[in-house]
Amino acid sequence: MTGPHIIVHRNADVLAASAAARLVTTLVDAQSTKDSASVVLTGGGVGIAMLEQLRRSPACEAIDWSRLDLYWGDERFVPADDAERNELQAREALLNHVPVDPARVHAMAASDGEFGDDPDRAADAYARLLAEHAGGRGTVPAFDVVLLGMGPEGHVASVFPESPAVYETEASVVAVRNCPKPPPTRVSLTLPAIRHASEVWLLAAGEGKSDALALALSGAGEIQLPVAGATGRARTLWLLDDPAATKLDHP
Repeated sequence: MTGPHIIVHRNADVLAASAAARLVTTLVDAQSTKDSASVVLTGGGVGIAMLEQLRRSPACEAIDWSRLDLYWGDERFVPADDAERNELQAREALLNHVPVDPARVHAMAASDGEFGDDPDRAADAYARLLAEHAGGRGTVPAFDVVLLGMGPEGHVASVFPESPAVYETEASVVAVRNCPKPPPTRVSLTLPAIRHASEVWLLAAGEGKSDALALALSGAGEIQLPVAGATGRARTLWLLDDPAATKLDHP
């Protein structure tokens, strides 16, 4: 793995549009060399804006949506029709508008789903699904791209600083309780699962992210700053806007 690659855009809108174009190219390239491609989606303002940009782009049709597996990095453990759900936001922004194969859209369970209000069972079920899709090659598929947002305190997915999830070294998916950011209960990939991806893209916009970004890129540890532990096997790509990059030494 090479060191992190940093690309800074003028503002959040340009960042979202550029990330969407980059994702098209990456997925089309992956599909040209193997049977299918896979991407792990993220929520958050930039993550959803990127999906909206992708929907509006003519290049969207270059992706063979029938040969794409879609996963989520984390999910708010709320009812399926709750506007907080990352899955619902992604469907409204993009997935309802493209010819995805429903069997290849792998959403995490909702709190009113088959496992009831039990996030541990939901996490275990998602871990089993990932293991099945790994095809005997470990516990997690070899994701082509994991998309991640970042909180101002440095959390990624729903792995928060100093939380039990950030200390997890074996499980691929965990239930997360008492999140400092509502809603308090979630299901999340762990850092070891994220690091199984070929590429990890970290999307960050706004000056409120600048301190955590500067610390993460200057060698901070993942316990205090989980984003520092979110790395890809082949590439770790930081996609930022100007305000988020203000405190980097060499933006």
